[in-house]
Amino acid sequence: MPNMSLVKKPMPSQSAEIRKNNYNEVALGYDEGTALDEAARCLNCKNMPCVTGCPVNIKIPAFIKKITEKDYEGAYYIISESSSLPAVCGRVCPQETQCESLCVRGKKGDPVGIGRLERFVADYHNDHSDSVPKKPVSNGHKVAVIGSGPSGLTCAGDLAKKGYDVTVFEALHTPGGVLVYGIPEFRLPKEIVKKEIETLKSLGVKIETNMVIGKVLSIDELIEDGFEAVYIGTGAGLPRFMGIPGENLCGVYSANEFLTRINLMKAFRDDSSTPIAKAKKVAVVGGGNVAMDAARCAKRLGAEEVYIVYRRSEKELPARAEEVEHAKEEGIIFKLLNNPTSINSDDKGYVKSMTCVEMELGEPDASGRRRPVVKQNSEFELDVDCVIMAIGTSPNPLIRNTTEGLECAKFGGIITDENGKTSRDGVYAGGDAVTGAATVILAMGAGKTAAQSIDEYLNK
Repeated sequence: MPNMSLVKKPMPSQSAEIRKNNYNEVALGYDEGTALDEAARCLNCKNMPCVTGCPVNIKIPAFIKKITEKDYEGAYYIISESSSLPAVCGRVCPQETQCESLCVRGKKGDPVGIGRLERFVADYHNDHSDSVPKKPVSNGHKVAVIGSGPSGLTCAGDLAKKGYDVTVFEALHTPGGVLVYGIPEFRLPKEIVKKEIETLKSLGVKIETNMVIGKVLSIDELIEDGFEAVYIGTGAGLPRFMGIPGENLCGVYSANEFLTRINLMKAFRDDSSTPIAKAKKVAVVGGGNVAMDAARCAKRLGAEEVYIVYRRSEKELPARAEEVEHAKEEGIIFKLLNNPTSINSDDKGYVKSMTCVEMELGEPDASGRRRPVVKQNSEFELDVDCVIMAIGTSPNPLIRNTTEGLECAKFGGIITDENGKTSRDGVYAGGDAVTGAATVILAMGAGKTAAQSIDEYLNK
């Protein structure tokens, strides 16, 4: 019987007072009873508007119907037909602006908790099933995938399911890309990522780590080695800075470095071989999910005060509402409508403060958001000993600088057509390497599109 409640079942989570002192997952997930109640809210619409909002086109009403029938493995099978990373997507995708934003139930109440149900199904499968996918029969074609982030893994998984011999080349010592170096353990446990990657390996996907394409091997050499097509999914790992005085001081980090050292190198551990300085007062510049991650990590490292410094108002914060709420609960201080103008040092070259100015919102800019304008005579100093810049990233220039005939945009992104095809025959690209920093699910959608395009290219 349908559940006509207007309210989405809340997500159980650790209390803020406990979780701000540990790296355990904050959101605890639905239990079976809660999942069944939430699944019963789905109207199983015939025109399925939610599916059109999903970049990888998961058959959402179909998998939710399986939940109502208590066929959780059937639900997992439906999700995995479209997504190679269901447990990841259920945790980090911005469903509220994608599938859930188009849910019919959202017109007169909360939308169905699609992401929470996807996580329940994936976690149930991981906890109760020992089965592994069967390796498909080889079709005799070889494809190289550069980068093992969400885009590369999705492309590799979709091609492997079609019988391709796929090798993924990863620059770091651990596969997973931004899933392991960028997103904190308390949002995405690394065992979850490892499990998803093991599933891909069972399909025949090979992963070579410590392979910096453009240094160890070039794309031309990969093609000479017998790879008939190449997919570039190298992400956007080049951090941006503001260009203000003091950004080279000790105690100033890019969010990329800060999060990589914590998430991948485990710098928060007392026995870490790559420790990170324990700051008392931290300013994180930026307002996206990365800024929230960095601020919450700084709090867990023991900082007494952590500030989010963002030049627009809360309404314009690009971070997910859930991440902003969690940050506030954990004691992060939001200094909105403020912008730094310099970072100031003590007599030893360490950060001692950050000079900021107050802002006010003027007319809309090209993005449609109101442009922040400096308030006159509003300068003040923020007492901090660490500054983390989380204002975005750009694609790494290594691939474009070592590959002839690869057309790129001014900001560094590789130019492709709508199917992921680049200016080089047989070379495809997608995700942040093309668009600049975006979301996990959009990168996955690009990987999926390119896999289909590569399949058509090699079978024309």
